[in-house]
Amino acid sequence: MKLLVACAVLSLATALPQRRVSLKPEQPLPLDDQQQAEQNYNAYQQQPQAQPDYRQQQDYRQQQQQQEYRQKPIEDFRPKVELESTTFIPIIRFDKEQGTDGSYKTAYETGNNIQAEEQGFLKSVGENQDALVQQGTYTYTAPDGQVITVEYTADEFGFRVKGDHIPTPPPVSAEIQKGLDLIYAGIKANQERAALEAKNNPEAARQQEEKAALDYKGHYYQQ
Repeated sequence: MKLLVACAVLSLATALPQRRVSLKPEQPLPLDDQQQAEQNYNAYQQQPQAQPDYRQQQDYRQQQQQQEYRQKPIEDFRPKVELESTTFIPIIRFDKEQGTDGSYKTAYETGNNIQAEEQGFLKSVGENQDALVQQGTYTYTAPDGQVITVEYTADEFGFRVKGDHIPTPPPVSAEIQKGLDLIYAGIKANQERAALEAKNNPEAARQQEEKAALDYKGHYYQQ
């Protein structure tokens, strides 16, 4: 029995394919092949890498845009102003006098019939306070041929002007004027009454002024 088992095992071992196992390391490449491989790798690293096609196209478009921008003229968006030449108007006469006290006189005339005169002086309007008063006239010819003359005054009361060409408001009717006269009379009577009360009773006048100030500011006070 043992003999039969041993024969079966031997026959099976001979039937299987044989495989060699070697414990020695693999042989390195020949020296010439290794040097050639290193040279090929170094040469590949030194070669410039080609850019993708889209990067080249983008650079090309940028170069084209820059070239077009340099060649394109800069547009001027400022409004165009056309100046029309006119006839030169000479100054026929010009006079000016300057005083040491601040007063003056001036006058001029042009070749197109413009005439102007003005005078000014200092006027005392209060304690240590002066105002410059200016008075004058000027004349010119309107496009329709009408001669325009303007008189003006500027002082502590403001600027006032007179001229035949200046439109005036319509006259006030008698009824309206009567109502205005009554209003002005009432204001004058109240002022006279307040002055008399302030003279006879100064304390009451002072209290009345304080109440009036509170009324003006919108404050409340006890009656």
